[in-house]
Amino acid sequence: MKENDEKIPDPKELEKEISEFLAKKFGENVKIVSPIVLPQEAVLGKTKKPPQKKQKISFDLKPEELIGYLDQYVVKQDSAKAILATKICTHFNRIKRSLEGADEVSSMVGNIKNNVLMIGPTGVGKTYIIKLIANKIGVPFVKGDATKFSETGYVGGDVEDLVRDLVREAEDDIELAQYGIIYIDEIDKIASSRNLIGADVSRTGVQRALLKPMEETDVDLKVPHDPISMIQEIERFRKTGKRDKRSVNTANILFIMSGAFTELVPIIQRRLSKQGIGFGARIKSAQEQVDILKHVKSEDLIEFGFESEFVGRLPVRSVFDHLTEADFYQILKNPNNPIVLGKKLDFAAYGIDVKFEDSVLCMLAKHAFAENTGARGLVSAVEKALLEFEKRLPSTRIKQFPVTSKIIENPASSIETLSISVNDQKTQEVFEKLIQDEKDYIKEYLKSNKRNLAEKYSLTMTPSRIDIVAICYVKNSIDIGKVIKKIKSYYDEIKKVELYFFKNHDINIVLEEDAIDFIIEQLIASSIELNDVYKIIERDFEHGLKLAREKTGRNRFFITRKAVLDPEGYVGDLIKNV
Repeated sequence: MKENDEKIPDPKELEKEISEFLAKKFGENVKIVSPIVLPQEAVLGKTKKPPQKKQKISFDLKPEELIGYLDQYVVKQDSAKAILATKICTHFNRIKRSLEGADEVSSMVGNIKNNVLMIGPTGVGKTYIIKLIANKIGVPFVKGDATKFSETGYVGGDVEDLVRDLVREAEDDIELAQYGIIYIDEIDKIASSRNLIGADVSRTGVQRALLKPMEETDVDLKVPHDPISMIQEIERFRKTGKRDKRSVNTANILFIMSGAFTELVPIIQRRLSKQGIGFGARIKSAQEQVDILKHVKSEDLIEFGFESEFVGRLPVRSVFDHLTEADFYQILKNPNNPIVLGKKLDFAAYGIDVKFEDSVLCMLAKHAFAENTGARGLVSAVEKALLEFEKRLPSTRIKQFPVTSKIIENPASSIETLSISVNDQKTQEVFEKLIQDEKDYIKEYLKSNKRNLAEKYSLTMTPSRIDIVAICYVKNSIDIGKVIKKIKSYYDEIKKVELYFFKNHDINIVLEEDAIDFIIEQLIASSIELNDVYKIIERDFEHGLKLAREKTGRNRFFITRKAVLDPEGYVGDLIKNV
């Protein structure tokens, strides 16, 4: 049998021989084009395992965990974060339970989804929070403006297009799209006009068009009036010969609506004053408006111009606070905020490192607050203050830009001064101080969020590791999360050294946390490469530990930071203590 097996030619050799024979007989006119086949698998009785069904949603977050995540990015809005995190966690945990077959009421009639209505002025973080949550959960997310839609059958956008957009966001994975989030902004603009005569296709009509998707319906992916959709359908029929009806069920799609609702305040105020609660006085401050909005009821929304059925499909309501000047300052100070990080990246594109003085952030917060456009005003305030520098500094030899109040106040003369004295000691000292101030702030931030960060990234935040993260943050224009992920990836790779060392030398080494931190410090300082870590450990410890094993009879050694710095002394102490 063995001899017969040896006579069986390899498929590639057989193909080669046949090709040579055909080439001799017919020249280059005939060639073999063979499919990729693995006959050995059939001979050995191997069969491919059927592909496992992909888990479409893997969600195990608790509300407090999601709140902790949002706290790292969003300033203030404690009540809104609590409501959104709780109801969204409940929604997706119920889906998970249903997928596992443990939800006895998943198919009950009249099941109500936790669709959310967010009320608050522009620029307070409504969209930002929902994007953060969708990104954290890992589900498809689409956003639309209510003003761009009309009732189905009329000219204009169709609300069902948002469901189709979810499928595109899910890369044509319909099952995944059915667990997505649809966010509709400016929903207050589709409240009906009370003095309108005739059909209101852009207001009441849109509300009615949203009723079924918000509850449960099947949305056909094929759009009769869309030529692209029709071409795709024809192409699918040409390939498969089937006319499959592709649709998305909206039972598990979460709908979140938001709007400013400025005209809702007097409606609530009238109702409260009638009830004698004491809100009859004229509202003056933004905070007083928020206090009024927190008393919103369904009857107020119906009087505002919403259909009662539409209001009933938004059982969860969250009112956002107005942001103060101090809140704007905290947003700019937050190490994860995209405004300052984005501006650092703008200058980094020209090889310029930027550091901000605290007084500048206070000034920018003040200017943004004066614009009265919410947190969006921060972007325009920062751009206005730094545009001249962004235009001219790339043409100079400046590589370090300390953004101080003095420099910002007079851009023209500041740029002139910086250009003349590129290596000026005083400017260098100012820049070094800003680096140290930023590092100190990041360390305090890490200490106050140590527990959440450790759980989120599965990395113990030791004092030395906090220092490493702070150093890495000030050296790079990336947010805290990416910095910690980078440190974690280094940590995981360094821990693999223990396995390699045991596999190659049959010696069990344990790298202590302080030793790992020291190696990570060297990696960040670029004094060594990740690929060199094992070579260095092997070079410094292989022969010494083999000798220590012979002398002591031990086969497990704990490598500390001190040992990494002085391997010979470490091995010497091991042998002395025998």
